[in-house]
Amino acid sequence: MLKSVFKLTLIFATLFGCSQDSNTDQMEERTLTYLALGDSYTIGESVEEDQRYPNQLIPLLDRSPLWEKPRIIARTGWTVDELDAGINAATNISASYDLVTLLIGVNNQFRGRSVDDYAVDFEKMLLRAIGFAGDLPNHVVVLSIPDWGVTPFATSRGTDKEKNAAEIDAYNQKKKEICDKYGVAYIDITEEYRVKGALPEGVASDGLHPSGAIYADWAEKLAEKVNDINF
Repeated sequence: MLKSVFKLTLIFATLFGCSQDSNTDQMEERTLTYLALGDSYTIGESVEEDQRYPNQLIPLLDRSPLWEKPRIIARTGWTVDELDAGINAATNISASYDLVTLLIGVNNQFRGRSVDDYAVDFEKMLLRAIGFAGDLPNHVVVLSIPDWGVTPFATSRGTDKEKNAAEIDAYNQKKKEICDKYGVAYIDITEEYRVKGALPEGVASDGLHPSGAIYADWAEKLAEKVNDINF
């Protein structure tokens, strides 16, 4: 009788131990997913793929080996509504991601669209981003719009830099208000970019877009926010 009880105890202990080990292994092996939404700044126009800020972010994250390569839906020149259409046209897009970043709006401003119209479009896009993050607003991070008026491209076309800066600030103010409304983290990269983006080492070969070094700065700021999220 005692031998039978001992054998049963040993079997249950073995099974329970295996189950615990299996669950632990599954937890450790679960990959984390990241969706980056935006325009030329997100796709990294005029820099190599590994210099894009979403790609530079991954090595800076806690448990970085568990993070999959970023899924980027972005294209140079996209406005908010064009990003929306781009998402609709995308294939193999997951229903939910562990992290979603959003940087969009510069082309709305460049084309002279009103701040109020931008606010309507951006709020819809932010809600869509939250949906992609499993309806978790704290898993979404938004970056402010950089001021392209500091670049050689702007100088060459005779851009009114003060007017451009004022418009960018108005866009970003609305953007931040909407992020605050939904409890979404907002990172200001604009002020620092107005200094570094004007330096030779801060500009890509096209004279307009940021260099890989600038994207590295953005990735570091993102990592500070993302590493505080409980995945």
